[in-house]
Amino acid sequence: MVTRIDLHCHSTASDGTLTPAELVCAGAAAGLDVMAITDHDTTGGWAPAAAARPDGLRLVRGAELSCRWRGAGMEWPIALHLLAYLFDPGEPRLAADLARLRLDREQRAEKIVGKLRADGVPITWAEVHGYAAGGSVGRPHIAQALIRAGLVRTTNEAFASRWLGARYFVPKADLDVFEAVRAVRAAGGVPVFAHPRATVRGRVVPDQLIAGLADAGLFGLEADHEDHSPSEREHVRALAGDLGLVVTGSSDFHGTHKTVRLGEFTTDPEAFEKIVSAATGVPVLG
Repeated sequence: MVTRIDLHCHSTASDGTLTPAELVCAGAAAGLDVMAITDHDTTGGWAPAAAARPDGLRLVRGAELSCRWRGAGMEWPIALHLLAYLFDPGEPRLAADLARLRLDREQRAEKIVGKLRADGVPITWAEVHGYAAGGSVGRPHIAQALIRAGLVRTTNEAFASRWLGARYFVPKADLDVFEAVRAVRAAGGVPVFAHPRATVRGRVVPDQLIAGLADAGLFGLEADHEDHSPSEREHVRALAGDLGLVVTGSSDFHGTHKTVRLGEFTTDPEAFEKIVSAATGVPVLG
């Protein structure tokens, strides 16, 4: 029997549309054997997901960390995301980093709403905050308010340059990616670079940087992802092979914020077992 493993999924603890409990139930219904909850910069969904985990589903607790890298001579840093699996949430350094990122996300979202309201856009901070349902507030919740107001039809349209992509963009504080890799390792976790060649999202980091991150403790690269073209997936696989990194695949599921389905891309069981073996923070549940 084929083991189906999806290691990148979001809930309402950050910017997904399913609660953590609904997410794990949806994972089981989609035929997953293993799934990871990886909300942005928060472990807030861990406990409810664990409590609702259906029998037969193994749950990997993790997070997706907001990071940056600025090379020599670069005016603006490149934003990137680091998936952190099975780390100890009580480790002081990483816990402080996550708390700072969550506070910045909320302050950033409130500034964006203020800019929109100054231009007469009929949304409120209370509405946007409500969409987060107690989780980490982010731009998808503002997109939800814009959709409700009839100003855009989809989240992708809300993220275009006319709206949140440029006109109403507010920069956010991120972790230096080298510091983030070291912090995840210090917390007993396993760091994997999320969608490293997703040129559809904007600028990507050079392969030399990924080689440097591998030296600093990076464990893997996410190759199979909806934002990677077939050639980009092959590039990531080849790079991982050269650097001795594991290769993962996952849906990056967000519910109705994206069209991708749970389990649309998956991770090989051998790669998954290597991740589990390398982790010393918290165990896989189930």
